[in-house]
Amino acid sequence: CTSIAELEKAIRDFEGCALKRTAKNTVFADGVAGAPVMIVGEAPGADEDRIGKPFVGVSGQLMDRMFEAIGMSRARDLYITNILFWRPPGNRTPTLAEQAICLAFTRRHIELARPRLVVLAGGTSAKAILDTTEGIMRLRGKWTSLKLDDGSEVPTLPTFHPAYLLRTPASKRQSWWDLLAIDKKLRELG
Repeated sequence: CTSIAELEKAIRDFEGCALKRTAKNTVFADGVAGAPVMIVGEAPGADEDRIGKPFVGVSGQLMDRMFEAIGMSRARDLYITNILFWRPPGNRTPTLAEQAICLAFTRRHIELARPRLVVLAGGTSAKAILDTTEGIMRLRGKWTSLKLDDGSEVPTLPTFHPAYLLRTPASKRQSWWDLLAIDKKLRELG
């Protein structure tokens, strides 16, 4: 695929992931393609599957408020997707096989979107994109350079998933530090 529109069509036409058969919608992306920050989460939840957009439920609303706190909005500064495009039944964690099936699409999505930086929301997306077994507790808050298949590299920061923050409010302080690091990195990148 040479454009985001072509990639979206390829994903919508793709029949190689069994999750597509149990989902209501293909959840591709939201926000602004080409935005400076690309957020990559895990998989659509019930609200996302119903509406067809990522991060629109309670955790997505928290994420929007978090980014608004550093002067960023979904309508202007963010491009949002997941490593899976279909909801796993019961919101279960995607299997490694399901992740592997969709990972090439996600990596190409990052290449085509050309963000100035990538934020990986949660352990599942961080492990899949960074190809590591390290957990989010060790990965969060540490910048790394994501090398893409086209040879480009993009600064990448794993952080807690907003759903985790809803369950564990004490971790919001660490997420605030991550947001400040994102703001600082964007300023450094110009």
